[in-house]
Amino acid sequence: MLESKRESKLESKLKSKRANNKLGNVQTLLLAAAGLAAAGVSYAQPVKPDATVGYPNKPVRWVVPFPAGASNDVIARLIGGKLTEAWGHQFVIDNRSGAGGLVGGETVARAQPDGYTLLLANPGPAITAPLLASRASYKPEDFLSVITIGYAPLILITHPSVPVRNGKELADYARANPKKVAWASSGIGSSLHIGLAVYLGATNAPVTHVPYKGTAPALTDLVGGQVQGMHTTTVSAEAVIKAQRVRVIAVASPKRSPLLPDVPTLAESGIKDAESLVWFGMTAPLKTARPIIEKLNREVNRVLTLADVKARLDQLGLEIQGGTPEDMDKFVRGETAKLKQLIKAGLLRPE
Repeated sequence: MLESKRESKLESKLKSKRANNKLGNVQTLLLAAAGLAAAGVSYAQPVKPDATVGYPNKPVRWVVPFPAGASNDVIARLIGGKLTEAWGHQFVIDNRSGAGGLVGGETVARAQPDGYTLLLANPGPAITAPLLASRASYKPEDFLSVITIGYAPLILITHPSVPVRNGKELADYARANPKKVAWASSGIGSSLHIGLAVYLGATNAPVTHVPYKGTAPALTDLVGGQVQGMHTTTVSAEAVIKAQRVRVIAVASPKRSPLLPDVPTLAESGIKDAESLVWFGMTAPLKTARPIIEKLNREVNRVLTLADVKARLDQLGLEIQGGTPEDMDKFVRGETAKLKQLIKAGLLRPE
């Protein structure tokens, strides 16, 4: 019985010691947690890593919504090459043409917003196609602006067989030969289509619009005489202009182009309020992380200051813009409002 009492006392001491040890461990953990909190460490709300860290760590796809050889494509390959050199990961130019840029626009709008699929934006895929195409699956607001690269005025070119030398003569010829002037564009809703709509609004000339799947096939048919003319840019038509296979009859800008000093503006030939320009920029899918947008913006701004890039863009007749994503946002909103006015006036119709 005495032995039993001794064992009971010993067991009570052991239990008390274990309880004290547990309390000590808890106190130690609480003190350690307090120390970490004082040092600014929180396990409840972990710090999110910067989305630009390691970006890009694989090839970036830059979707050009028109065929190879068009001004969009030339600009993307020029800037994309410099981004490849700077970051060591290739900027792959992915030509997705069709429907005035709608095909390429949809490709980017549906892509993961991770910075690895971007759009070479211009008025067609960014604004016009989603507003005019009945089957458009995206809106102008479904993209985030990265940067405006620059602007270029549209020019009017005709087949050499068309007996006109300026914009007014073209309108007069079309009136004298109704339904005989077929005017090509790179697709419904493209910048070239908008240029034509603005021209028709200013002249009321009976010109028939013929949309193509891109600028290159439209130019091919113009050179071949299947259509009589088109709006375009100097870069897209550079080769056929130099070869004198087309005639440049007007520049759709307030002043003459330094690349075409002998070509009159539309205003100089008596046609007012018919100016049209095409702009180029970079956009990303909605919800792309802001740090990625800013990193792309900084790098493209840097590329636009490079001497060889500036020289080539000057050759294309492009006025370099650059700036912040907010600058591009403001510009795109203004251009969207203008297009809605053209639609309201009946100069453009959703199809």
